Amino acid sequence: MIYIENRKKKEKTLLAKYPNAKIVDVTSKAPTALVKLSPFYPHGEIPIPFSENQTAKSVEGIWQALKVFESADIDKEMFQNDTMKNIKRTVRKFGKPLGHRKGINGTELLSYIDARIQIYLPSYLWVLENKVSEILERLKEASEKEDIVLLDYETNCDVLNPKKPLSHAFLVKAFVENSYPKEADLYKELNERKNNPIVKEPPKEVKKKKTSKTKKTNDNNQTTLF
Repeated sequence: MIYIENRKKKEKTLLAKYPNAKIVDVTSKAPTALVKLSPFYPHGEIPIPFSENQTAKSVEGIWQALKVFESADIDKEMFQNDTMKNIKRTVRKFGKPLGHRKGINGTELLSYIDARIQIYLPSYLWVLENKVSEILERLKEASEKEDIVLLDYETNCDVLNPKKPLSHAFLVKAFVENSYPKEADLYKELNERKNNPIVKEPPKEVKKKKTSKTKKTNDNNQTTLF
């Protein structure tokens, strides 16, 4: 089983909740090869949605580059940023966000959720399918034998929730479990939510009971399987 937890949680808390699990960091700060699962990782050759024959270094670079603000249009330089730093384009610097441009030369601006569905999800899926298949296969094999906890800075697992950034660790989990979010299904769910404003929150993961004493591994309990 794969679980998602906040990277900022104390190790003691995680070990108490998941006493026999492998705890692995999948953020840009990961100390293992799992850093390649970060949207910031510069894999290169990632197709930019709605932009024929155009590619970028990272998923985050695509997401940030296509943002349009009150005082700034898209930033093509972000497509080629391979440093994993200085990629984010913020409201504080550029003012109110107007949307994401639908392609480098597009005239349409996508809303936050539309951009998440049409830009972020397919870009990250391309990376999972083309750049990290070996890592994902090993992760899948490991999760079938023991619990795996993926650490991310974000834990929002609801693609349609605009209030919080989406957890890429959730997308990794979904891909491994053959349930990666599909555009048609997401828009169907979105329409249902609009027609029924009283929507229940997604079910929370059941907390695991303590079954034995916790057992630490080296490197802050990070697994060495990857």
